[in-house]
Amino acid sequence: MSKNIKLRKGLDIKLVGKAEARLEVAPMAKSYAVSPLDYENVTPKLLVKVGDKVEVGSALFFDKNNPRILFTSPVSGVVSAINRGEKRKLLNVAVEPDQAQQVKEIKVVNPAKAERSEIVEMLLESGLWTRIVERPYGIVANPDATPKAIFVSAFDSAPLAPDYNFVLKEEKANVEAGLALLARLTNGKVHLSARKGAEGYMESIKGVEYRTFEGKHPVGNVGVQIHHIDRIAKGDIVWTVNIQDVAIMGRFVNTGKLDMSKIIAVAGSEAQKPCYKRIISGAAVESIVGKVSESVRIISGDVLTGVTTAADGYIAAQANMITLIPEGNVYELLGWAMPRTHRFSVSRAYFSWLSPGKEYKLDTNLNGGERPFVVTGLYEEYLPMDIYVSYLLKAILVKDLDKMENLGLYEVLPEDLALCEFVDPSKIEMQQIVRDGINLMIKES
Repeated sequence: MSKNIKLRKGLDIKLVGKAEARLEVAPMAKSYAVSPLDYENVTPKLLVKVGDKVEVGSALFFDKNNPRILFTSPVSGVVSAINRGEKRKLLNVAVEPDQAQQVKEIKVVNPAKAERSEIVEMLLESGLWTRIVERPYGIVANPDATPKAIFVSAFDSAPLAPDYNFVLKEEKANVEAGLALLARLTNGKVHLSARKGAEGYMESIKGVEYRTFEGKHPVGNVGVQIHHIDRIAKGDIVWTVNIQDVAIMGRFVNTGKLDMSKIIAVAGSEAQKPCYKRIISGAAVESIVGKVSESVRIISGDVLTGVTTAADGYIAAQANMITLIPEGNVYELLGWAMPRTHRFSVSRAYFSWLSPGKEYKLDTNLNGGERPFVVTGLYEEYLPMDIYVSYLLKAILVKDLDKMENLGLYEVLPEDLALCEFVDPSKIEMQQIVRDGINLMIKES
């Protein structure tokens, strides 16, 4: 197979507010939180109560479905709140940090010499195991399983996504150590993918199956890359890890201490100073972006797949950026009849196609409500995967498990259809439908 894969389908959404290549260190937040809602198919069981003293790496709760999977504190301090929702559903565990951080002593093994079981136990105890995602289904990996391969994407093609060459420029040794550790967890290959023309030091890393990709979003999605490298069939298990989490794992191995700091992008048209910030995972949003107007939508993640976060909320565990865009709560009189040269659309009814390089200031307005499905073939123009999107979604809606399986549900996660949801004239919530279909498959399997 070619070491470079060029994808012709996709769409780059150019938005105002890309983060400048400038790094700031965010101040220590007043509190940090770990939420089971950041992970799919997790049923939490608390291990702490309000007032308990914890260290970096102390377990806060575990997954009832697999008690070996621990979710640990990113900081040392005192458990300040256990927040619950309806029916006492656990929303998050908040920790008020100490001035001087204390790190729990965790036995660190040498991945090159240790048994695979020892590496697994080390990652489980530290809580870093939760950063390994299992496909199909997009759930926390099963420590008792062995994947046929592990995939890591070293770039993100989403709107305003961080430049990992900048984020990881000082992390080469940690990235190498993290990838070497992952190689011990599979009998197959560790696949590393970079963007063509912006490879950075990724092409010099040894011990991985290295490829480059070129094309438009969603070329950076690891699911799309898996589809073009080694498709997931029924019975297959593959794992994926975000490149920043690879660096955190490598840092843990190299230093012997758990350090949950990372660099995120603060971007979007409403960001006062779009830049990169060094934070600790789970930080309060206010410590990162400061005071934000109620007319601004705070998104933990990118605009296509991120989740709305309250001003007094916390950044999601998997998020590598915070995006700030205007709320779409302003009525536009006869907006449908206007030329709308300031709006972006894939339809030629607007005029954005005349300015392909223009950056847009988009808000959250859907510009219409949900409408019936119309089979137009539009989705297949933008999704670089051999999947019939509308037929898959309809199979999910009628809960036809056989058709869901045959139409490719094993290969996709909600993020892979985010672009289709964006261009969809019917305003269908495709990502939620896919997640509902995956949850049904898990329940029935």
